[in-house]
Amino acid sequence: MGALDEGHLNLDLDIGMKNGCIDLAFELQPETLAIQDAVKLLLQALHEDVNREGIKKTPFRVAKALREGTRGYKLKVKDYVQSALFPEAGLDEGVGQAGGMGGLVVVRDLDHYSYCECCLLPFHVRCHIGYVPSGQRVLGLSKFSRVTDVFAKRLQDPQRLADDICSALQHWVKPAGVAVVLECSHIHFPSLDLDSLHLSSHRGFVKLLVSSGSGVFEDESSNLWGEFQSFLMFKGVKTQALCRNGSSVKEWCPSVKSSYNFSPEEDPEMVSAVVSILKSLGEDPLRKELIATPTRFLKWMLNFQRTNLEMKLNGVNSAKVNGEVKEKRLHCELNMPFWSMCEHHLLPFYGVVHIGYFCAEGSDHNPIGSSLMKSIVHFYGFKLQVQERMTRQIAETLSPLVGGDVIVVAEAGHTCMISRGIEKFGSSTATIAVLGRFSSDNSARAMFLDKIHTTNALKTDSGSPF
Repeated sequence: MGALDEGHLNLDLDIGMKNGCIDLAFELQPETLAIQDAVKLLLQALHEDVNREGIKKTPFRVAKALREGTRGYKLKVKDYVQSALFPEAGLDEGVGQAGGMGGLVVVRDLDHYSYCECCLLPFHVRCHIGYVPSGQRVLGLSKFSRVTDVFAKRLQDPQRLADDICSALQHWVKPAGVAVVLECSHIHFPSLDLDSLHLSSHRGFVKLLVSSGSGVFEDESSNLWGEFQSFLMFKGVKTQALCRNGSSVKEWCPSVKSSYNFSPEEDPEMVSAVVSILKSLGEDPLRKELIATPTRFLKWMLNFQRTNLEMKLNGVNSAKVNGEVKEKRLHCELNMPFWSMCEHHLLPFYGVVHIGYFCAEGSDHNPIGSSLMKSIVHFYGFKLQVQERMTRQIAETLSPLVGGDVIVVAEAGHTCMISRGIEKFGSSTATIAVLGRFSSDNSARAMFLDKIHTTNALKTDSGSPF
């Protein structure tokens, strides 16, 4: 090794030294390794091959996502706020209120995500903050999002998150008062019962509106609170749905009400694995809010055991045509809900599947029924998946049952898109698989896609939420 190389090595070592120890790379840190080991155990409990190509790196990806999503434990509000308080003159006393002396400032639509302390699944947070400056100084607007992130990137529940943001801004900014309103959305827990998978509850979220106030905002019946709420209503926030005094907050997580039963005695090794994850994130598994979290998380995970679901084709092996075939007509089954779990990050994705196929007029009605198609969608959804593969599998299974001409479109929202570094809120993914006539007939594909558009447009016009 040359002198120049040695110098670079020594410099790297000096930079990496903290308190006499080398700062280990993320993948070598004990917390990362502990989470990876725990995830491997959970995957094996789901009867997955941890050496399978698509899943081999999942333990590391999960560890990275979880540690990144709970980095708030190591962040400090003062590091963001102290250097971002700017002088701003107000109006003379008795003249009015503006600027750094009593002028209401409202910052809206700050999108964040947090991890639910009840079940370890991410939930979406849209944060709105109002404050009344004092002391002739104002806080840089970007810092409101920074402060929110400090507390959102922890295991949280909505009310405590609102209180944490409010009290931190009151303490470090020292305004006349702070008001915080959070719009929180938590993914529903799926049901293994096909009959209970209704679209109306499937595509929605558990939604909750919570608030917190300090200083001049402590009284939520005051005129100032009313002004703050008016600014939120301008943006479509339904402030009348605000939960007061923590009501309805304690059981907002769907895992609390889930009907799936799992006893810690059933698999203590799996419970220990989740406890290990909590410790590696810097949490105390014995904190009263977290005692039942391992069990609730496992309720979610065990929904996706490979052996839990069975697909029944009801004796239908292929499409049979009786008598003279006049022509084939397009049949559609649209907006069939599904749940799945991304095998790359062990995070849910959910949405609807649309199926189109050509059915001969001379056949005995439809080759297959709606319930069978839903069963097939359900079967391929409830496992560790990727959306592209699921779409293909549904098409390949249906093809021999409908005579070969089939098109499948899946539309889904992926929580891995919001709860990792990318943080793309509101994004969705569509995938398509075409077989037989649909693979070469552009007009047939266009006809089917137009059916999806027309059906969904009618639902929107009629006031349907989906």
